[in-house]
Parts: sequence; C-alpha cells; structure tokens
Amino acid sequence: MHSMWQLLPPTVLLVLVSAGTQADLPKAVVLLDPQWDRVLTNDQVTLKCQGDYPLGDNSTQWWHNGTLISNQASSYFITDAKVEDSGDYKCQTGLSTLSDPVKLKVYMGWLLLQAPRWVVQEGEPIELKCHSWKKTTVQKVQYFQNGKGKKFFYQNSDFYIPEAKLEHSGSYFCRGIIGSKNESSEAMNITVQGQESPPSSSSFFPPWHQITFLLVMGLLFAVDTGLYFSMKRDLRNSKEDWRNGKVTWTRGPQGK
Repeated sequence: MHSMWQLLPPTVLLVLVSAGTQADLPKAVVLLDPQWDRVLTNDQVTLKCQGDYPLGDNSTQWWHNGTLISNQASSYFITDAKVEDSGDYKCQTGLSTLSDPVKLKVYMGWLLLQAPRWVVQEGEPIELKCHSWKKTTVQKVQYFQNGKGKKFFYQNSDFYIPEAKLEHSGSYFCRGIIGSKNESSEAMNITVQGQESPPSSSSFFPPWHQITFLLVMGLLFAVDTGLYFSMKRDLRNSKEDWRNGKVTWTRGPQGK
C-alpha cells in the first residue's frame, strides 16, 4: 500500500491531500441583516459570512454575480442600496468552502412586500411586511390574498399567520395611503407545502401482479435447475458407461 503512494508524483499527492481537506471543511453561509431578500432603493443591508477562520486570519472573500469584490471583512455593508446591487452573493473563509448563493433584489417604488421565506411548510408561521421607501409613514394598510382583503391596519403593521395551512398559498400584495395617494406593492406568491404523510402499510408490500411474477420466475428457476442437474447426471453416467465398455449397439431392422 505504501509503495503505491510512493509511485505517485508529488503534485498528484498535493491535489489529493487538498481535495480531502476541502471535503472535510464546512460550507460557509451568507446571512442577510435584516432578513429580507427584497429591499427598496436607499435601504441599508448587511450581508454576514458565517464560517471558520485560521488563527490570526479573519479575511473573507466575497463574490457578487460571480465577480470577486474587494471587501475582505466578515460583513459586507450596503449603506445605500441601488438596483445594480441586485444579484447573487457568495462568501468563503480560510477554513470553509464556498457558500451557496444568496439572492438580493433591489426595487424602485413606494411599497414593497417582504417576507423571511416565500415557501413554508404547513404549520409554520407566515410573516409579511409592507415596507415603504425611506420608511415613509403609511396609513390604512391592507393585505390581500388572491385579490381579496385579508387584514386591515390603520397604522402600518406586519401581517402574521401563526400556523400556515394549504389554503394560505397564493398571491399577496399590500396597499396603503402615503400622503394623499393610494399606493400598492407588487404581488408575490407564497407557497405552503403539505406535510409528508408516513408511508401506508400497503407500500411495504409489492402489488399482487409483482408477487405472481416473482413466484412464476422462482418456479421456472427451480424447474430449470432440476433439469440442468438431471441432464448433467445423465451425461456423467453416459460417459462412465462408455469408459467401462458397457455401451451396446443394436442392429436396426433388416430389409428383405
């Protein structure tokens, strides 16, 4: 075993060791603060990179839409969001592998519907926020699901559903009064996924036609096996008779 490793060139060994080390490293994680993945222009957003660092080296690499950016701090600050700040963000630390992308979208408008997650499991909470540009005061805020009003607030407040049900899936938007104008957000889809039911007892057993097929195949296999050994035994006996001179010849009927 040792001789096999000794035959490998040093560069190959280095690659193998590096690959093994990378496989053992945890993956970095990008977190948004605040948690919303949709923001308005001029908002402030902080992206935080969670990962392990070597002793004395806290540098972090950041990517925006696949391009390495100069920031090397563990947090990336967007103090005045612009539309061009939209896109995928990734990070990596010295003792972590590259994170999965986190998508951030920057919009222009007066109102924007925000949520921590747009896909939730049945029984989990749903939280919706009617966010205004530069935190402008909004009054008489109403949330809609599939075009129907669901909740009304005189002052801007979040819409909270403690336990999501399948019927809570749908298209949501919010509307409110800013100054003397009635403003609405764009609609967004909320998807509630049902809980996976445990497999039924019938799923533990194959269908009847599969059972029949297996039985027939087993029977054919048994018959074929019996014929094989029977023929093998007859052939062996014939060889022994030939070897011992026990083979007899019979003359066929003579013609007259």
